[in-house]
Amino acid sequence: MRTIGLIGGMSWESSSQYYQIVNRSVREALGGVHSARCLLHSVDFGEVAPLQAAGEWDRLGAMLVAAGRSLKAGGADFLVLCTNTMHLLADRLESEAGLPLLHIVDPTARAIASAGYRRVGLLGTAFTMEKAFYRQRLADRFGIEAIVPDPADRAQVHRVIYEELVSGQVLPQSRADYVAIIARLQAAGAEAVILGCTEIMLLIGEDDSPLPLFDTTRLHARAAAEHALAG
Repeated sequence: MRTIGLIGGMSWESSSQYYQIVNRSVREALGGVHSARCLLHSVDFGEVAPLQAAGEWDRLGAMLVAAGRSLKAGGADFLVLCTNTMHLLADRLESEAGLPLLHIVDPTARAIASAGYRRVGLLGTAFTMEKAFYRQRLADRFGIEAIVPDPADRAQVHRVIYEELVSGQVLPQSRADYVAIIARLQAAGAEAVILGCTEIMLLIGEDDSPLPLFDTTRLHARAAAEHALAG
């Protein structure tokens, strides 16, 4: 079994889900009391969030590379970055940390393509929804078009993530707001929706949504377990 190097803490609320899903997936595959071989480098999100807001992506990249190198030194065989937004820095992390990175978009896109969808809504932080890195990878590598909410809805999706979900707050009104936003994406032609922030799975699930949901946290963590077992 390969050793997984998890870079988490962005936020730890979702990183804890990664740890559970990875270990449960390995136990389901191998039976008994088996669990995953993994290392976790958890950063302080209180330092990360202000740098994101200030656009200090070079400093954030250096932080990720340092985390990746520490995991390599500890014996990790590949990296899993437990956040969607910070995949903006995926290429730098992989090249400078010296380990392969299991990109969060790829297992998500494969699941979408397998289900036969080609036009999906994308919910996430403002960085994920508005910058090109995420939608471009979906389009270039998998032929999937991602559409995003209008500016007011994007602002609400982002606010709920940073003011509530990263602190473990799950509020019914925010759930209702997200469901309404998904309905508007459906009206705009979305066939399904990507939960493109690892905390959103804490707020909404399939039973809440008028469209099929693709939860990046669950898909990414399961892909990490599969990759580890393939070794």
